[in-house]
Amino acid sequence: MFETTVLPHLNSAYNLARWLTRNEHDAEDIVQEAFLRALRSFDTFVLGRDPRAWLLAIVRNSCRTWQRQNRSREAAVPLDDDSHVAVDAWSDPEAVLIKNANSQLLRSVLEELPFEYREVLILRELEELSYKEIAQIVEIPIGTVMSRLSRARKELYDRLGKATGEIEQ
Repeated sequence: MFETTVLPHLNSAYNLARWLTRNEHDAEDIVQEAFLRALRSFDTFVLGRDPRAWLLAIVRNSCRTWQRQNRSREAAVPLDDDSHVAVDAWSDPEAVLIKNANSQLLRSVLEELPFEYREVLILRELEELSYKEIAQIVEIPIGTVMSRLSRARKELYDRLGKATGEIEQ
């Protein structure tokens, strides 16, 4: 039952942990710890509840625990992305370079955001969770999710604007 309910959400768990920790190796450790916690407490899982939201709440809490234990390391570790843009026969090399540059800029700016902003942006924009699901995961009211998400987006846009302004100058 655990395998069919929780394991399909492994990629989402890793994605969230990677963005919150900014390090793929720490994310792997956190996801492993989160899955152990989920397995140990699976008997408390309420049928009918969204298993992805339940698991992501455990991952988020594991990330918070990790952050408290590794605060000095966490601030200095950049996200290491080994993924590359696929280039097919019709790709424009200049377009690929621009896409890579934009992706790197967005990743860099997103990494600079405070944890609270980063987590709601990741959960909403990348994991496509509802406000209600985010509120359950982060354990805050829906109104706080909406306002935090609004502030996070504004901060992201402001920082992107400054970063692109610096590049153009």
